[in-house]
Amino acid sequence: MADSAKEKLVDFLKERAFDPVLDASPEGRSDTEKEKLEHVQRATRSEIDRFEGYDSAHEVVVNFKRDLDSEPAQRVHRELKDLGLPTLNDIAGDFENEAQKLGVA
Repeated sequence: MADSAKEKLVDFLKERAFDPVLDASPEGRSDTEKEKLEHVQRATRSEIDRFEGYDSAHEVVVNFKRDLDSEPAQRVHRELKDLGLPTLNDIAGDFENEAQKLGVA
């Protein structure tokens, strides 16, 4: 990643939203919850790839905001909430602050 601000924003998303999902254990969860967890972990891996593939910090910010309201993302957010895991909506304010600090928002 050539864009330092982009790298910082993607790292922020990984640390605050994506890693907790990927690190979540299926132990102690019902079969239904295990299936949801597998689904959100697959979706999260795709999200990471997508955000890492953007060319600039600006693209990361634009697509983050888009994901807050998109129907597919909302379905995943509901599953994350059901599992007690963080969503992009949960960190939106902190992400906006980080983007502003980096001069991107």
